[in-house]
Amino acid sequence: MAPGTDHYSAGNSVLTQNEVENLLSQLQEQDNTTPVYTHKGERTQHKVEDIQPFDFRQPAFLAPAEMRRIRLRFEDFIRALAANLSIYLRVEFGLRMSKLQTLSYQKFAEGLPNPTYLTLFKAEPLKGICLMDMPPRLGLTIVDRLLGGPGHSVSGNRDLSDIEAALLDEVLGLILKDWCGQWEQFQQLRPVSLGHETTPRFLHTSPHDTVMLILGMEATLGDCVEEIQMGFPYYTIEPLVRYVVSLTNPDRDSGARVDGKPKWREDFYEIPVKVTAEWQKLELTMRTLSSLKPGDFLVVDPEFFNQVYISVANKPKFQGRLGTRSENWAVELTEIVPPPPVL
Repeated sequence: MAPGTDHYSAGNSVLTQNEVENLLSQLQEQDNTTPVYTHKGERTQHKVEDIQPFDFRQPAFLAPAEMRRIRLRFEDFIRALAANLSIYLRVEFGLRMSKLQTLSYQKFAEGLPNPTYLTLFKAEPLKGICLMDMPPRLGLTIVDRLLGGPGHSVSGNRDLSDIEAALLDEVLGLILKDWCGQWEQFQQLRPVSLGHETTPRFLHTSPHDTVMLILGMEATLGDCVEEIQMGFPYYTIEPLVRYVVSLTNPDRDSGARVDGKPKWREDFYEIPVKVTAEWQKLELTMRTLSSLKPGDFLVVDPEFFNQVYISVANKPKFQGRLGTRSENWAVELTEIVPPPPVL
């Protein structure tokens, strides 16, 4: 390029300054996009920041909104459990959520410490075997407190004896009972202990590729701080997830609407509702009202018979006409009373 010019030579052609800038901008745009193939095999370009990475080694079967709702449910469980364990042990027992994530069964089992104290349990009638990991150090500290100890960290990371395991099982049963109690509005769950393991090496309660929901709780008892883990297979937790989602989005799975219209709930049929019929325009002076006695007659405008208001739960809903039916007084509904304006 000669000095003082704005032309560039590319082979046998000469590019202007604008053409060069356009080429540079196209190259920069290509660097910020990546090819994506649709399910039909079509190639499209998308911005790199719009692509969401997915780790196949750590699958996630819950959407972010579903995970938030499950997290709130589990936080309520942890708060209630901390209070119950503090009462049961007669000492402050701290609990907080340390993690809530999804892992494959194989990866979860490989991450368990060895030795440990694993409880295999079911939440009947849900299918699948769930796991609860209690570190031996925390378990021994709990047992020490149950036997009248101060509740300080017990040194050593050994296996529990039969007596210690029996005492610890009472606490583990309380944890499982509280967890099942969180879902009693959806379904009555019954915790069933299936046994215990001390090493995860020979543990095969689910296929290796089963997606697990892992709840981690950091437990604090005296100076002992350890993590309790609970693992739930996807097919176990799935009905509970649908229930939690239906609480905030009833249109999704509960069938609350049909063709865009609200669906009537049959259990409303037996609810008693107070219905009254009254005239709202009959006015009397205090002198006339104070002199009324049984046997007196009130003179009313005949038009009042066409202006009877029907109130449901003390709220006017219909206007009708007074008459008789089968030798009984009756009111024929003629129009609907519009609701009051919303201020």
